[in-house]
Amino acid sequence: MSVRTGGMRRPGSAVAAGVFAIGMAGTTLPTPLYGLYRRQLGFSELMVTVVFAVYALGVIAVLLLAGDVSDEVGRRPVLFGALGVSAASALCFLFEGGLPMLLLGRVLSGFTAGLFSGTATAAVLELARPGRQARAGFAATAANMGGLGCGPLLAGLLAQYTPWPLALPFLLHLCLLALAATATGVLPETVADPHLPRILRPRGLRPPPPVRGLFAPCAVAAFAGFALLGLFTAVAPSFVAQTLDVHNLAVSGAVVCTVFLGSTLGQSLTGRLGVRAALPGGCLVLVLGLFLVAASLATASLPVLVAGAVCGGTGQGMAFRAGLTAVGTAAPPEHRGGTISAFFLVAYLGLSLPVVGVGALTEAWGLRPAGLAFAACAIVLALAVAGYVLRHPPTTTPAT
Repeated sequence: MSVRTGGMRRPGSAVAAGVFAIGMAGTTLPTPLYGLYRRQLGFSELMVTVVFAVYALGVIAVLLLAGDVSDEVGRRPVLFGALGVSAASALCFLFEGGLPMLLLGRVLSGFTAGLFSGTATAAVLELARPGRQARAGFAATAANMGGLGCGPLLAGLLAQYTPWPLALPFLLHLCLLALAATATGVLPETVADPHLPRILRPRGLRPPPPVRGLFAPCAVAAFAGFALLGLFTAVAPSFVAQTLDVHNLAVSGAVVCTVFLGSTLGQSLTGRLGVRAALPGGCLVLVLGLFLVAASLATASLPVLVAGAVCGGTGQGMAFRAGLTAVGTAAPPEHRGGTISAFFLVAYLGLSLPVVGVGALTEAWGLRPAGLAFAACAIVLALAVAGYVLRHPPTTTPAT
C-alpha cells in the first residue's frame, strides 16, 4: 500500500521528476543518430523502424511482467534498477560493434522506460505535498515528455558539433545517470511495508473495477497520441534528410524535440481546462496536428512539419495528461502503480505498432506515401475517440 510519509515535506516530488526526466532522455538519445548508423551498418529504413519498435516491445514486456512490482518492493528499488539498466543501454551504444549491439541497446532502453513509466509517475504523485496532486501530475508527465524531448536535441547538437558523434551523447548520459542515482538515494520511500513478492508473476495490470469504465477512452487517446510521437521519433529524421535535404543533425534533433515540447505545452493547458474538456479537446487538436503533418509530407515543407509537430504534440499532451491524471487519481493506492503501468502499456503499443507499419509501407511505396497513409489512419482514430468522450465525458473519483 502506498502512503504519504513525513519525508514528503522534503522536495521529493521535484527530485523524483528530475530522475524521471534523466532516465527518459536516454531512451531517445539515438533518434538523430540513426542516419549515421544506417551509413555505418548499411541497413534499410524498415530496419530503422524495427530497431525503434524493439525499444517499444521492451517497454511492453517490462510493463506486462513487472508493471506493478513497485507496489510491493517499493518505488526506490525499482528506480535504482531502471537507472542501472539505462547505464547498460548506454554502454551498448558506446561500444556498438554492429546491429546486434544496437538492437540490444534499444531493448534495454525499452526496459528502462517500462520500469520508469509507472514507478516514477507514482513516486512523483505520492511525494507531492497535500493539495498539490494536480501540479504533481503535470510534473510527472512533463518530466516524461520533457526528458524524451531533451534526448534527441542533446544528441543532435553533440553529434553535429563535436568530433565524437556516436560516443559523447552516451558518455554524457552516463554522467547524468550517476547524478540521478545519487538523487534517488535521498528520496523517501512511499510504499508501506515494501517486500519481495511471494510469487514473481504479472499482477495488477488489469485495471481494478473502480477505474475500468474510465480507463478505456483514456488509454485509446494515449494510443493515438503516442502513434504520432512514434512517427516523429523513428521517421522524422529520415524525412528531414531525404525529402527536405537538410542534413544537419542538430536540426533533425530539434524537429523531434518540438513534438515533445508541444506535448509539455499541452500538459500545462490540461490543468486549466480540466480532464472533461482536455481529453476530447486534446484529440481534436491532435487531429489538426496530423493534418499539418500530412500537408508537410505532401508539400515537402519544413515549417509546416514543425507546425504539425507543435500542434500534434500539444493535442497529445492534453489528452495524455488528462487520461493519466484521471486514471491515476481514480485508482486505489494499492493498485496505482499497476494501473498506471497498464495505461502506459496501451500507449506504447501505439508507439510501436503503427511505426513498423510505416516502415514496411516505406519499403513498398516510399516515405512520403507511407507517412500520408499513417496520418489518415491516425486522424480517423483520434476523431473516433474525440466523438466517444464528447458523448461520454470522463468523470473521476479520487481513491482513498
